[in-house]
Amino acid sequence: MSKLCKLLGALLVLAAFAVPGPVQAQSAGAKAQAERSAEQPGNNAPVWRDVKSGEKNYTTLPQHQGAVLIQSPLRFTGQSAFATAGEAWRNFRNGPLIFYGGWLLVVAALAILAYYLVKGTMKLKHAPTGRLIERFNSLERIAHWSTAISFVILALSGLIILFGKFVLLPVIGYTLFAWLSALAKNLHNFVGPYFILSLLLTIVLFVRDNFWHASDAKWIAKGGGLLSGNEVPSGRFNFGEKGWFWIGVVLLGVIMSVTGLIMLFPNFDQLRETMQQANVIHVIGAVVFIALSFAHIYLGTIGMEGAYQSMRSGYVDEEWAKEHHQLWYDDVKAGKIPAKSTGAAAGAPQHQH
Repeated sequence: MSKLCKLLGALLVLAAFAVPGPVQAQSAGAKAQAERSAEQPGNNAPVWRDVKSGEKNYTTLPQHQGAVLIQSPLRFTGQSAFATAGEAWRNFRNGPLIFYGGWLLVVAALAILAYYLVKGTMKLKHAPTGRLIERFNSLERIAHWSTAISFVILALSGLIILFGKFVLLPVIGYTLFAWLSALAKNLHNFVGPYFILSLLLTIVLFVRDNFWHASDAKWIAKGGGLLSGNEVPSGRFNFGEKGWFWIGVVLLGVIMSVTGLIMLFPNFDQLRETMQQANVIHVIGAVVFIALSFAHIYLGTIGMEGAYQSMRSGYVDEEWAKEHHQLWYDDVKAGKIPAKSTGAAAGAPQHQH
């Protein structure tokens, strides 16, 4: 039965190469395979040599490279005569990208943990006043949480896709990993477009408050006061938050969105090389994006008292605004920036010291 299957397979491959394409190349390949089959039955080297040559054959697929079954061999030092561009991409993805990307994430997480163990949560220096100021309106909070939740889903599913075979598979086994990786892939594919829409809305809503201000120079000179404990007066967002917005949200967010769309919709005449290059850029951008997000998530949760409540309810205590964003607080109190102010109203958040 196995010999019959091999014979049928060889006949099918020969039949494929007998279909009109580059006629001379096919005839030569078919002739060489016929001679090799007579001398060494079961040896299909001539056929696969033609398959991996990169030459086009007949196909009904309209896309570019649809008639090329396997990418052309690479012709540079260090690659074997039969190495293909696809193999080179796979080796690079499973080699340097995973090794250095994994260590970047580990180092970033350990740095955040070390900072927390040394500094702890950033507390208010004075007791809350009980008077609240609106920091984020409802639309801003919806945009932020939509982007944040979809980002977390994409990050977790992407990490499973990238590192799962090396980290999870040996621990949970093939069956469970197969289900988990399939779930991660589908979540990644379907949540991606939602993340893009949320990202665009977030950029539109917050861009005006993230432009350069003279106070940013003082923030840079003093490192934001993170080590000294004395914060530098800033507007609605300080230079660190602006850096996260422009580098993380805008630059990396757009890079991830564009490369993600290239891979998600491979029916717009993208070449295989384009898909592979997009994948490499996507992986590098994702690892850097996730590493940077650790600092943002830390400061927005356990790293700074009152930060999480500001995005959950939209309100901050006047003391919090004065200590962390004094210039913004002064403009609000002077009426230059419209923002709702209230006392300790029912349902409003109370910041515990």
